[in-house]
Amino acid sequence: MDLTQLLHDAPVACVIFALTLAISFIAFSSDWVYENFILHPASVYHGKNLHTLITSGFIHADLMHLFFNMFSFYFFAFTLEGILGHWQFGLLYGLSLVLSDLPTVVRYKDSYNYRSLGASGAISAVIFSYILFDPLAGMGFVFLPGVDIPAVVFGALYLFYCSYASKRQLGNINHDAHLFGALSGIMITIVMRPHVAVDFIHQITLKVQSLLH
Repeated sequence: MDLTQLLHDAPVACVIFALTLAISFIAFSSDWVYENFILHPASVYHGKNLHTLITSGFIHADLMHLFFNMFSFYFFAFTLEGILGHWQFGLLYGLSLVLSDLPTVVRYKDSYNYRSLGASGAISAVIFSYILFDPLAGMGFVFLPGVDIPAVVFGALYLFYCSYASKRQLGNINHDAHLFGALSGIMITIVMRPHVAVDFIHQITLKVQSLLH
């Protein structure tokens, strides 16, 4: 799909994609942008720098962090906007940025040195919203080309890992944002498209029945 078609079909996703790339690259060489955009849970908990619940989703730690988030965004966001609608997609993305960070704010409200950044929470929401619409789509792994599993299975494994990693605080990654971003995406999508839950169950039921016969 060419750029003109993308701009026509998914203008909101295009703007988010472009802004995230631009602001992230600026932040790589600007301490001011980095410090004023990053999420500092202790400050937010006390009513300061509330804007960082949004702006922290437009900066990234390094090129690899940015690449993986934008790679995931590219494969799901443009298609999802076509399914949900333009303002609905924008609402899903914006709300998920905030909702995915709120548990982090509460958890680290007394940790003055803790900071968080990246679009992972909102992108998790995008992925799981897409899964609700197409649970049987094949989803692969970057490091295991050619290996695909149903999206719903991928989603279940993803949620299990995020929950496990969050409880054990594995690595220098905000697993809470991934987990609650995914849950936010599911919740917001069902509120906007109540029928999607029934369709999701129907697709899974038909697949299970076909496997049993």
